[in-house]
Amino acid sequence: FLRFLTTWEAIEHEGPQIYDQEYLDYLYTVIKKAGEYGIDVFIDPHQDTWSRFSGGDGAPGWTLEAVGFDLTKIHATGAAVVHQEHGDPFPRMIWPTNASKLACGTMFTLFFGGNDFAPQLTVDGVPIQDYLQSHYINAVRQVAIKLRDLPNVIGYDTLNEPSNGFIGEKDVRTIARGMSARKGDMPTMLQSMLLGSGYPQNVDSYDIGPFGFRKTGSRRMNTEGVKVWRDGHEDIWKQHGVWGIDSTSQPVLHKPNYFATVGSRKVNFHEDYFKPFANRFAREIRKIVPEAIMFVEGVPSQGELTWNDHDEANIVHAAHWYDDLTLYNKSYISWMGVDVQAMKIILGAQNVRKSFTRQIARVVRQSDEDMNHAPTLIGEVGIPFDMHNKKAYRTGDFSMQVRALDATMTALENNFVSFTLWNYTADNSNERGDLWNDEDLSLFSRDQMTGNGSIHDGGRALNAAVRPYPRKVAGEPLAMSFDIKKAFFEFSFRHTDEVNAPTEFFIPELQYPHGCTIQVSDGMFDLDMTNQTLIYQHTREQ
Repeated sequence: FLRFLTTWEAIEHEGPQIYDQEYLDYLYTVIKKAGEYGIDVFIDPHQDTWSRFSGGDGAPGWTLEAVGFDLTKIHATGAAVVHQEHGDPFPRMIWPTNASKLACGTMFTLFFGGNDFAPQLTVDGVPIQDYLQSHYINAVRQVAIKLRDLPNVIGYDTLNEPSNGFIGEKDVRTIARGMSARKGDMPTMLQSMLLGSGYPQNVDSYDIGPFGFRKTGSRRMNTEGVKVWRDGHEDIWKQHGVWGIDSTSQPVLHKPNYFATVGSRKVNFHEDYFKPFANRFAREIRKIVPEAIMFVEGVPSQGELTWNDHDEANIVHAAHWYDDLTLYNKSYISWMGVDVQAMKIILGAQNVRKSFTRQIARVVRQSDEDMNHAPTLIGEVGIPFDMHNKKAYRTGDFSMQVRALDATMTALENNFVSFTLWNYTADNSNERGDLWNDEDLSLFSRDQMTGNGSIHDGGRALNAAVRPYPRKVAGEPLAMSFDIKKAFFEFSFRHTDEVNAPTEFFIPELQYPHGCTIQVSDGMFDLDMTNQTLIYQHTREQ
């Protein structure tokens, strides 16, 4: 199946409750065509660091304006690093740091926890949390209404890579966890608030080193005293007493742990805020599509999400996983890796591959032990293709990308886990990558096309991506491996007595252009290379 992306902005960009019917018609046409090719899809309401106006994508600009932000001042005040204002060259993988800065941190705090943390803030008389969540859910409902008669739409993701904003952070004098990325200017939460209100700050700077993020110096920011708040508005957190102005007209901190507790209750973001939203989302979508599967993921790198009997049923745990060292450095070092959750550097090529398998196994174990035995889908996984300063684009040698993707694919296979590869961008180019914050993870690029007419034309590292795999298994998988150098695929399973249907495999012509040799332990098989399919019928007595 296919993960199909849409955004809140695309559906409702013209203003609250003004839906873009032309865009919805486009979604319907494309997804219906996918169904004609036998492709099932689930809908991903995508976002990164809230909005393109806060250095990512997702929410329309009017959501930020509704709470008082001036969109033209966000970059200047350090409330986000915005590519269109920063200009080129854009620092590699700096966009995730926006998750911990003022614009994104504030918006997600309001979206998930505005009733507790900003009770004074209303829009059109509606509490800000209810206002934002209702508009978001209603926008996705429009998609569900449009697509509900398409049988190949199997479900909906609640929200791509949600952020806790500032919720649960213990001290505003520290840098918010965000997506755990530290690069460039990294103001603390308090500094972000003061910068947004026009108070210059000395802010620490970071970069990515061989062993993680490291402090490199500091810089004085917003020396012009620019304010991010529109006329007639002031900092929301100042309004709610987090900080204020002393008798000398200087800012002073009042409540350093404001986001850590509500009354006497210690805050748990996933339990107290994300899950109520996700359950509400699921109920509203299922009023339109009762059988829809819900794909649920927590905050990246914060494996704290749980799911219980009293939560909505029929969900899939759709956490994301990447080889973070390769992703952030845009280079592949086979003998070095990192386990972000364990905060460990891994050395040795075999140890790195074993670590990848363990990290994905941890996600699967969370699904089983903490999420009520939910099935697992790795909702995003992939590699950057512009690694090593885009060397492959100059030489045509993508062997390093093949090695990097093979390491990831092997870890997925070792865990028998479903996944959606990030990503396919139809207009990817070597110069601009995926046309978003200089990311370049597309399995296809127009600049790699040769015009040979092959279905694989324009593909990158396809030797690693296009692999044999079992489509349907008449029992329990036990082991699976693929040796990319020898094109040797091995699979074993324990058949289930009640299942007499055959086991079906995809056998890609790309790996076996001249056919292949098949060996089985028992039973019969039929290899159809025209349809790239192997049908194996096991012996029931074995």
